[in-house]
Amino acid sequence: MKVATFNINGIKARINALPDWLDEAQPDVALLQEIKSVDEAFPREIFEERGYQVETHGQKSFNGVAILSKLPLEDVTRGLPGDDTDEQARWIEATVMGDIPIRVCGLYLPNGNPCPGPKYEYKLAWMQRLQARAEALLATEEPFLMAGDYNIIPQDEDARRPEVWQEDALARPESRAAFRRLMNLGFTEAFRARTQGPEHYSFWDYQAGAWNRDDGIRIDHFLLSPGCADLLRDCQIDKEIRGREKPSDHVPVWVELAA
Repeated sequence: MKVATFNINGIKARINALPDWLDEAQPDVALLQEIKSVDEAFPREIFEERGYQVETHGQKSFNGVAILSKLPLEDVTRGLPGDDTDEQARWIEATVMGDIPIRVCGLYLPNGNPCPGPKYEYKLAWMQRLQARAEALLATEEPFLMAGDYNIIPQDEDARRPEVWQEDALARPESRAAFRRLMNLGFTEAFRARTQGPEHYSFWDYQAGAWNRDDGIRIDHFLLSPGCADLLRDCQIDKEIRGREKPSDHVPVWVELAA
């Protein structure tokens, strides 16, 4: 089973690039972030005709997450538990019914800037809710993964120029500490389980020629539960997608599972 995560930065802007990538990469499941569309406006037919079941949790102009799956989906839920007043569409879950059922959680973690301030407080509170949901899923002892745009630079080696991110919400000590607490529950960070060292990025800003200078950061991650980590075969970043016509500022990251 090939599962990918991709922050597309707007379905309207990526209406051609996303189907082209799907045709080429052929993921069984694609977790999308920043669809920037309400559910009823999402162009589901484009993906259904490619054999994907489409589940969205949308929001007008901002945020929004989706699951595209060629395998049957069961028990689809929307919204991260823990705050009934939170109206931001940043979380979607479903069980993918492959040879081994896998619970997949697609997430778009808050950016948190400007920092300090209410947006950063929201980010840290959201991460507390994420930890609580992770603990609940771990208690089931069923294999699951949480993947998406975490808006977290885990370590300095995950940025070309770590010094410029020191006071940014993506790399602040509090952000990294929250991410470590999550990891310490027993997750495997799939990419680092397969690839070590610097100069591996999943995001390049549109500004200041960041792509041409490879001035990137790695903020799109797969966290695998112990049962899911046992199934891990590979994890890669489709870096070259960033150099194509009308790209997102993120690129896809994918795992291959023995499931």
